[in-house]
Amino acid sequence: MSVLRCGCILLLLLQLLLLGHSLGAPRSFSVDYKSDCFRKDGESFRYISGSIHYSRIPRVYWKDRLLKMYMAGLNAIQTYIPWNYHEVSPGQYIFTGDRDVEYFIKLAQDIGLLVILRPGPYVCGEWDMGGLPAWLLNKKDIVLRSSDPDYIAAVDKWMGKLLPMMKPYLYQNGGPIITVQVENEYGSYFACDYNYLRHLTKLFRSYLGKEVVLFTTDGASVGYLKCGTIQDLYATVDFGPGGNVNSEFYTGWLDHWGSRHSVVSSTIVAKTLNEMLAMGANVNMYMFIGGTNFGYWNGANSPYGAQPTSYDYDAPLSEAGDLTEKYFAIQEVIKMYHKIPEGPIPPTTPKYAYGTVVMKKLQTVTDALDKLSFSGPVKSRYPQTFIELEQAFGYVLYRTSLPVDCSAPTPLSSPLNGIHDRAYVSVDGVAVGILERNKVLTVNVTGKTGSQLDILVENQGRINYGKEINDFKGLVSNLTLGANTLDNWIMYSLSIDEAISQGLLGETKPRDAPQPATLSLPTFYEGTFIIPDGIPDLPQDTYIKLPKWRKGQVWINGFNVGRYWPARGPQVTLYVPANILSTAAPNNVTVLELEQAPCSSGPCSVEFTATPILNATVHSDYKQPRRLFVKDDLL
Repeated sequence: MSVLRCGCILLLLLQLLLLGHSLGAPRSFSVDYKSDCFRKDGESFRYISGSIHYSRIPRVYWKDRLLKMYMAGLNAIQTYIPWNYHEVSPGQYIFTGDRDVEYFIKLAQDIGLLVILRPGPYVCGEWDMGGLPAWLLNKKDIVLRSSDPDYIAAVDKWMGKLLPMMKPYLYQNGGPIITVQVENEYGSYFACDYNYLRHLTKLFRSYLGKEVVLFTTDGASVGYLKCGTIQDLYATVDFGPGGNVNSEFYTGWLDHWGSRHSVVSSTIVAKTLNEMLAMGANVNMYMFIGGTNFGYWNGANSPYGAQPTSYDYDAPLSEAGDLTEKYFAIQEVIKMYHKIPEGPIPPTTPKYAYGTVVMKKLQTVTDALDKLSFSGPVKSRYPQTFIELEQAFGYVLYRTSLPVDCSAPTPLSSPLNGIHDRAYVSVDGVAVGILERNKVLTVNVTGKTGSQLDILVENQGRINYGKEINDFKGLVSNLTLGANTLDNWIMYSLSIDEAISQGLLGETKPRDAPQPATLSLPTFYEGTFIIPDGIPDLPQDTYIKLPKWRKGQVWINGFNVGRYWPARGPQVTLYVPANILSTAAPNNVTVLELEQAPCSSGPCSVEFTATPILNATVHSDYKQPRRLFVKDDLL
């Protein structure tokens, strides 16, 4: 054998050996504390990430939003898993359709994005009850986010379901998940229960293994880190630009009904991002796309202020996934530190103005009680909460009789501030006033002994941050009429979503009782519109606007688009994704107007427009004391 041939064989064997080693090399992701960096497959690694909540975006748009994030130069995304979105009642899990988190994670990997997972059990995220399921409140004195045995038992069961589903998607196992957060911003919570954090750490390790990087996230101060960090878990911070890992660098900020729409300039965001990347920091931008609180999923802060339907967040991608000036400013900064993927960026999805839709009046809530209350009336001496009535969201009607003659206006009061959160009061079928948590605790009523008193209570979203997340809904304490405590209640849990999807609502009956000009009984309205199937590329996204309507809820083809409240603002239009619209049949629009529809002088209408309005200035007595980016002011 020639020396040349022998050398070729040795070279081939060496190449095969190296190839085999490469193929067999285990994937790894770890923290190198000595070098102050992450290591991915042994190499120094930095993530530039953006937050996206799959629960706020229709599944059909997940790919579009993730591609836009990838094309901006991100190499990772961060997402929450809201427990209450998946375990709707104890032991009943939903992981299909818009709740298919496994598909979302696989899609991110297919696009080329790593995943930073934040599975809770508490997530905050301006989401109802911070992602904790309301049914936990079946135990009235439960201490959430603590070592309370009932809470721990529920957490163990949930994580026993979720974490084994996530394990195949860990980076070490061939998936995209590089880090997993344990709890969330625990240093901001009053309990400061180290045994709870130790239990979670042991629980996560038992299901995910020892190799996965577990981390905590807290505010950027020693006070937050004192109760939020725990031994052997990597600590990251929010809010400020300091440190080498920022888990929540705010690109915008959250809104509340009655406050101005929060806006943060692209220049400030780009400047701060550049400073962090220049110092070698890992950064996650919260939010990169905010999305929408469809249905009843919005949260609230304390003192009680509910977040609106839109979670636009003034993020680089708008609520509808539109490319913004901020998106391109961020992309330009990232270009200075990383190679940006080549190719076209998916364009902003087109919007279509379908125009005006005439609405006709259907039944009032009280007229439709037999169709709305699937479970029937519940009698009790004193009012029961939503949870006691086995209802999580929406509306409950409370009914009793006036125990005394009220020929003169008599105060109906909630002395213990027990209206959670807004109540529409009527006597003998006539609307008389509105009670509101923290703000309006008394209205005057008139009527005879035995007159029917109806109080429709709206759950406007549970508190999602701070010590008051155990937020019971309904009439959570007794009401008084003058000097009398009201009792002998009949309560109706309302299955409005189901009734609308089944087409159960009928047209209204003529009403003898006159209604005051400023307030009406809560009433349903309906209209339809046709999208021609001969026009290319329809249906398209749109926005619904309700001129001169006051407050309520909108369903389109049975899909709960969310709450509207243009009378308080700042949000005026609601985002309507194209996937809920149809060209094959007329599109049905159902509105529940709680206060006053603009229909007294003839037909009223809603309008579909191509342009969102999220920043309307309104006159309101509502003030939310807060500083931008400082969640501690929301306690």
